Amino acid sequence: IKHLLRNYTGQTVVFFEVEILDAKTKDKLCFLDKVEPNATIGEIKSITLNMNLIQNIPPERCGCPAVTSCRLCLSTDPQWYPARQSIRLDPKGKSLKDEDVLQQLPVGTTATFYFRDLGAQISWVTVFLTEYTGPLIIYLLFYFRVPFIYAPKYDFTTSKHWVVHLACMCHSFHYVKRLLETLFVHRFSHGTMPLRNIFKNCTYYWGFAAWMAYYINHPLYTPPMYGEQQVTIALMIFLFCQIGNFSIHIALRNLRPPGSKTRKIPYPTKNPFTWVFLLVSCPNYTYELGSWLGFTMMTQCLPVAFFTFVGFVQMTVWAKGKHRSYLKEFRDYPTLRSPILPFIL
Repeated sequence: IKHLLRNYTGQTVVFFEVEILDAKTKDKLCFLDKVEPNATIGEIKSITLNMNLIQNIPPERCGCPAVTSCRLCLSTDPQWYPARQSIRLDPKGKSLKDEDVLQQLPVGTTATFYFRDLGAQISWVTVFLTEYTGPLIIYLLFYFRVPFIYAPKYDFTTSKHWVVHLACMCHSFHYVKRLLETLFVHRFSHGTMPLRNIFKNCTYYWGFAAWMAYYINHPLYTPPMYGEQQVTIALMIFLFCQIGNFSIHIALRNLRPPGSKTRKIPYPTKNPFTWVFLLVSCPNYTYELGSWLGFTMMTQCLPVAFFTFVGFVQMTVWAKGKHRSYLKEFRDYPTLRSPILPFIL
């Protein structure tokens, strides 16, 4: 049944009927009557799925003005908060964006959507602050050689090699920079991520930080083969890439107004560090790789090299995904760009 209503301008408005099914069982979870055509997926989530499972609640008791038949009722229980919900056109398809408008989707006036529970969510800011604070503190514990890490005679002693102290400053600088960027620079298109990810991410960052710090700060650590010249060149590479990485983050931040999820093609700015956008889609990853290559060269430590390699593999996956997204979304996207390494990868 189509519901028609004339607004104050005399135009006829076609209302939608929205049916929401469980993506796994195909059971009907909710049916909404007279949904406005300009309603967004985010609004539908707030109306229908931030609810408890309650069987056959009359509309007048449900409090949902558009509901005629519903197994879900709006309540104050936060179990089904919108960030936890995935609404899809197909049970195995991609989640629709909160800003997607009902009348612009490939559905008829009777729309069927599928609901999937994404599980407990946590904010990106909380995840980043947690996973970056850990390596900062863990590394310093090894640097100061607190008890129970090395032999008792080395407790609270300091290394005689200046490169060890330089490495500590560089490592600390890197993670302090990340923490400050999380608080004051980054703008996230998605406010949350699955809670389980924080355990995986922290295991990765904290574990590698401990492994690297153990060997770099070990009393038997030996400096790089080519001495001061190697360390100096490595320090220059590290600082150059850290500045470049920060410059890219600022450029990306300026593309998105506060509170907006608008996506634009990133282009070089007057800052020379952003000119790599001419050849690479994700230069923030390119500079991040360069920073860790410099740190590997500075410390000449195998765990650092392994961390750099694993990070490169993961960043390549992310960069390729973002590169494909750019190509799909923007027809005029520069074809000369590569995902992470110019002309190579």
